[in-house]
Amino acid sequence: MRVGIIGGGTIARLILEHIRRGDLGRVRVVGIAGRNARSRGASLAKAFRIPFVVGLKALLAIKPDVVVEAASHDAVREYGETLLKKSVALIVLSAGALCEDTLRRKLEHAAQRSGVLLSVPSGGIGGLDALKAACVAGVEEVTIAVTKPPAAWKGIAYVERLGVDLEGLREPRVLFDGTAREGVPHFPANVNIAAVLSMAGIGFDKTRLKVVADPALTHNTHYIEIKGRTGNISIKLENVPAPGNPKTAWLACYSALAALKAAKSTVRYGT
Repeated sequence: MRVGIIGGGTIARLILEHIRRGDLGRVRVVGIAGRNARSRGASLAKAFRIPFVVGLKALLAIKPDVVVEAASHDAVREYGETLLKKSVALIVLSAGALCEDTLRRKLEHAAQRSGVLLSVPSGGIGGLDALKAACVAGVEEVTIAVTKPPAAWKGIAYVERLGVDLEGLREPRVLFDGTAREGVPHFPANVNIAAVLSMAGIGFDKTRLKVVADPALTHNTHYIEIKGRTGNISIKLENVPAPGNPKTAWLACYSALAALKAAKSTVRYGT
């Protein structure tokens, strides 16, 4: 399987390391794509001795079978639909971009027309199999509380507009409480899990999202509550932050790797 990667951060490096060790079998990264020659992916590609390309046309020219988007919401908008139309499978990690209904429908339609995989991994949460099964019977309520140490919320424009002194927090501070539709765009690199939960469940408008900065935490801790005809589900996840990137859970990085393995597998356990 020929793999292309968009992005040059923690997830891209993790994928490259595991493929180099042979953990994914007959899989080869044929290139990393970025916006320009100064993109982070350029130095990562050099370190792993693989091609670095700029833009969509150049990415298509190296003929990947599957592309892992590990960059940004803008990358999903720029690359997603065309890759799928060209019969290139796509794994989207910046799931928050799909909060835009028009974009999501374009990607879904392109995947259906081409017959290729559009995959949105679970990221730093679990329980989506149970949620999808419960939705068949009927689910009335889904909530998720995304709670992280204050450092994880630094550099976010929405938080800066709130005027919160993250370094001075002595108790938990709610940064957002509302629908996933409203909240996800405010935190483009932090709450992609809320987007995945919404798409697997009852949608962005019915899924409730709470975002919390908690100085007592060392792990990114998430609480999911599901109520429906099949019963109630409560899930708590305590995720170790990715090395060098407190905004991302280490589990989310490995979720990307698991999705790549699943893309070449003919056997699936769980729904």
